[in-house]
Amino acid sequence: MADQVLIVDDDPAICKLLEKVMRSNDMDSQAVGSGEQALQALETRTFDIILLDVNLGDMEGFEVLRRLRERGIKTPVIIISGRNEDYDSLYGLSLGADDYVTKPFRPVVLGAKVKALLRRSREFSSAASQQLRCGPFRYDGATMRFFKGEEVLDLSSREGALLLLFLQHPNQVFTKDMLYERVWGTAVAVDDNAIMVYINRLRGKIEPDRQHPVHIRTVRGLGYRFVP
Repeated sequence: MADQVLIVDDDPAICKLLEKVMRSNDMDSQAVGSGEQALQALETRTFDIILLDVNLGDMEGFEVLRRLRERGIKTPVIIISGRNEDYDSLYGLSLGADDYVTKPFRPVVLGAKVKALLRRSREFSSAASQQLRCGPFRYDGATMRFFKGEEVLDLSSREGALLLLFLQHPNQVFTKDMLYERVWGTAVAVDDNAIMVYINRLRGKIEPDRQHPVHIRTVRGLGYRFVP
């Protein structure tokens, strides 16, 4: 079955272009023109990935993203926006977006990003048979949930992929390039800010004090090491 893509953009021309890009990559898509329509579509259908514009007529794409994450919808999201300010990309990532693409975009690059994100999402799902314990942390593959002690950790798909990698390789130093390859996929170009945003988000959910982390430690000049 083809991957299902939800396109959210109030510009019909952009929607048609994105639908064409998805078809060329053997994916099916549904396009909607408002944030409310997107939220309604997500109540009735399951999608494999969401392409989300920021400037929508009824609400900002950031608000759509915030609401769907609040509802527990962990579908991967790529924000596609005409805004190219660092603040916007960092804000989108902090809300749980998986990538941020600025307009105008190259269709072949966008297609590669979508495929890479879907591949990483499947690899994360394929770990469903795993039962991992590492210090106070536990991953239950049957339910795809993470625990710290008895507390369930509310993680996005990207945060979960990052923590799963750390649980599988405790005390190993990961450079940023290694994290790009193992979590984002080599076909996806991610800047240093994205790595830092997700490390900080994950620290905020698993550390007693994110300002003084004891689990995800920075190895100066190299990268990060996970200490159970």
